[in-house]
Amino acid sequence: MTMKIGFEIHQQLETRKLFCACPSLLREEDADFKIERRLRPTQSELGETDMAAMLEFMKGRSFVYEGYRNTTCLVEADEEPPHSPNDEAVEIALQMAALLHARIVDEIQFMRKLVIDGSNTSGFQRTTIVAMDGYVETEGGRIGIPTICLEEEAARKIREDDRAVTYRLDRLGIPLIEIATAPDIRSGEQARDVALKIGEMLRATGRVKRGIGTIRQDVNISIEGGARVEVKGVQELNQIPAIVDGEVARQKRLLEAKMELERRGIGEEELGAMVQDLTEVFRVTGSKVIGRKMEEGGCVLAVRLKGFRGLLKGNLGPELAQYARTAGAKGIFHLDELPSYGISQGEVDGVSRTLCLGPEDAFVLVAEERRAAERALQAVIQRARMALRGVPEETRVAQEDGSTTYMRPLPGASRMYPETDIPPVAVAEERKARARAAAPELFEAKAGRFARDYGLGPELASQLVRSDHSDLFEAALKKFNLPPAVVANTLLGTLKDLRRGGVAVDKLPREALLEIFGAVARGEAAKEAIPDLLTAMARSPAKGLGEIMVGMGVTSMGEGEVAEVVRRVLQGRADFVREKGSGALKPLMGVVMKEVRGRADGELVNKVLKREMKRVLEEKGI
Repeated sequence: MTMKIGFEIHQQLETRKLFCACPSLLREEDADFKIERRLRPTQSELGETDMAAMLEFMKGRSFVYEGYRNTTCLVEADEEPPHSPNDEAVEIALQMAALLHARIVDEIQFMRKLVIDGSNTSGFQRTTIVAMDGYVETEGGRIGIPTICLEEEAARKIREDDRAVTYRLDRLGIPLIEIATAPDIRSGEQARDVALKIGEMLRATGRVKRGIGTIRQDVNISIEGGARVEVKGVQELNQIPAIVDGEVARQKRLLEAKMELERRGIGEEELGAMVQDLTEVFRVTGSKVIGRKMEEGGCVLAVRLKGFRGLLKGNLGPELAQYARTAGAKGIFHLDELPSYGISQGEVDGVSRTLCLGPEDAFVLVAEERRAAERALQAVIQRARMALRGVPEETRVAQEDGSTTYMRPLPGASRMYPETDIPPVAVAEERKARARAAAPELFEAKAGRFARDYGLGPELASQLVRSDHSDLFEAALKKFNLPPAVVANTLLGTLKDLRRGGVAVDKLPREALLEIFGAVARGEAAKEAIPDLLTAMARSPAKGLGEIMVGMGVTSMGEGEVAEVVRRVLQGRADFVREKGSGALKPLMGVVMKEVRGRADGELVNKVLKREMKRVLEEKGI
């Protein structure tokens, strides 16, 4: 079966915010202030209202915004116009455009994208196209990149209930690069590989944020006879194949249900049934869910779905339930899964008689507060009518298990309109040329250069360029005469081991590591002392390296001092040396290294130990 897959990658940049000077830092302590507002949908210049925005507005919730005085300003609160766009963020976007062979625009013009879920205080997101018509080469062929955009990140959701949604403003305004692919991808595995390649390009700039939530993918999927469905919020690349497979299977099921409804002769005119009150049928019920709602003053409403019997369980039922939940219901009951959940066969028969069900008909019932129940069943009827057309275009949310749930209809073009508060930014040919020249070296090329120029093994070189330390690696080797493997193993292995041991090495500044490498290069400390020095500097950040080295007694030992330690070790082990010969070298190396406690280089200890062992053996005539 033919399928089309495309996706959008959203990557946060490691710069200040896009339209103000606030730092792009996320915080977890209690907020300094709160603002509460309600947002309303507006019409476009053509008098059109976006349906997704209208449905969100109908939920009737308010929005609470939490902020901090030193990381949030009037721009995020929508009390002040945006400042000029962050030039550094624009530059990074232009470099990515160069890497993706895209045509950079002559003028950057920001637009407003209508957003009514409360995640933007202004009610819209500011976004602009930076480049178009690019591509990325993959093992599966060339994948088109129709647009590269620069936009602002939304506020992050902290909590929500039926009355309000609480957002935090620290994330609002962080610059995002959005890279959209053409629907050239033909499998979930290929989609994952393309996302991985583009993600590595972004990381190669050295100016993107890392960690959970800083990069996400929205995957668009359609199959022959189906429709475009957007799956938002894919965090893990390895989720992509499962999400694609799951969505393809879902669309196939929906198409099969459509064909069966057509065979049964069901049209939209058969789905015009009115919602009916069946509270009396459940006045005395064994269902705890319904009983609890009745005690709270709720009611039981139901609707007949003509021709839907046998098509709900595991197929259309979850679709109807998700639409009902977006309209305010906690859930639904439908005929294909009853009797169950405390609902008896007698109650099922009572509902069937009241609704005049035929042999191929089904019903859906909701137990809620009356207005919520009515809204939920209207949403159910709406989704049932969509089933007659097969696969509806919609936005869905990725779940941790790879499944997806309904979020809202696909937004229309009417939610985009020009941004009048930000003047256009001209991009001269000279600036385009500078961006192309400054485009970063990609990982594969860089790994090859590291292997060639520094003598690193292919695997070590590949790990290093994909880490956060490749620039520090080169800076250390340009500044100090050190073995490349020592620097690489420190950055990849030692730091990792210390981090696992609870040492806060991630808080060490770049300059601290360079100081330690400098001490080793000058012979002031042995390379074996690096783990201890890193630990001490992480635990005592106020102390300088010199003070730490004196306190630890790790100043480097000369050859004479090492020889004294070796002779003392050998003095009581002459018989062991005579018995084992050269086989005594390795055990004695461990003993001596423990004695020098990181103050001497292992190569020096090995050289002196071999020399002194030879002397002992010659004295014994061996």
